[in-house]
Amino acid sequence: MNMTKFNMRKQSSSKSNKVLNFVVPLIGEDAAFFDQAQFRHMLRVERMRTERSKKPFLLLLVDISRLIETTQHAKVISEIKESLNPALREIDIRGWYRKDKIMGVLLTDIVSTDKAFINTMIHKIYDRFCEMLNPGWINKIDISFHIFPEANKGLSADELFDPKLYPDIVRKNLTKKISLSLKNIIDFIASAATLLLFLPLFLIIAIAIKTTSAGSVFFRQQRVGLNGSPFLFYKFRTMKTNNDPVKHKEYITKFITEQKSAATEPGIFKLVNDSRITTVGHFLRKTSLDELPQLINVLKGDMSLVGPRPPIPYECDLYDIWHRRRLLSCKPGITGLWQILGRSRTTFDEMVRLDLHYIREWNLWLDLKILFLTPKVVIKGSGAF
Repeated sequence: MNMTKFNMRKQSSSKSNKVLNFVVPLIGEDAAFFDQAQFRHMLRVERMRTERSKKPFLLLLVDISRLIETTQHAKVISEIKESLNPALREIDIRGWYRKDKIMGVLLTDIVSTDKAFINTMIHKIYDRFCEMLNPGWINKIDISFHIFPEANKGLSADELFDPKLYPDIVRKNLTKKISLSLKNIIDFIASAATLLLFLPLFLIIAIAIKTTSAGSVFFRQQRVGLNGSPFLFYKFRTMKTNNDPVKHKEYITKFITEQKSAATEPGIFKLVNDSRITTVGHFLRKTSLDELPQLINVLKGDMSLVGPRPPIPYECDLYDIWHRRRLLSCKPGITGLWQILGRSRTTFDEMVRLDLHYIREWNLWLDLKILFLTPKVVIKGSGAF
């Protein structure tokens, strides 16, 4: 993660007078200090602002939970607030990240995210605490910094998101929790029933694949799921074995970076007339029958019947900051708005906007409508690979 944690107990008590580039004159005691709901809203707004401006920010967390267990509550809070102010700018946002336990500060428009800068910032705040707080409090305070946006490259799929930056998404209200529980129950029952119903078709497809080409019946591939968690993705194999993924990487790169519509540039963003695809594979792709084994993923809980399509890890390296929101708070699905409204005829940005619209407006009725419309799209076969 792009996160640095600093435990006061492990540092010396030297009192440095270093001045950071972003520090301005002292802030008065009347500086706004938001409650938990307001601060988390401001964190969400700042994420959205950074998606547009590309200017990173830091989330500073001051964990005082161990300290207030042994010290007068109001006194601790008042003195820590007063100690923080000299190291902050007026434009920095402060408040409760977790009420009465963790204070949060948003350091916006920072000039650098390299480790040297972060470490200097940590020591600056630590030195300020050493100067102004009771020495007995110091080893009971923990400070951590979390950088937004997180790095795309050089991280494993399950390190794409730092959950500390998304408290508004990690914590859901009771109504949303109940609805999601119902969605999971529906997914489990529907996928189990459909697998049993289509078992004869599974056997027929398996025989067709094995008798026409060498290799496994199933194609297995790592994909990125809910909140960046990796999982093993299943499809019926439609290509010859031992294929080099370079061609697909080039296709994905072109689709994401050039942002043209496949409808106006036929053959550029779809892997058409690909010699690697088997005869049976062409039929399976055209009819979308190659997707059926994803019911196993739904049964296992890695996917849902409805949701955004799960990307391959190397696709995430190409994502703009705002693209990554399609992986947050929602399981990937077999079908979704993109499949019924656009499929391969849309640009990548349009696909992401459809995914974000689904995540934002999600409810069980929307899932039912998408599931109802999917067979019509599959039968029509428009936009299929």
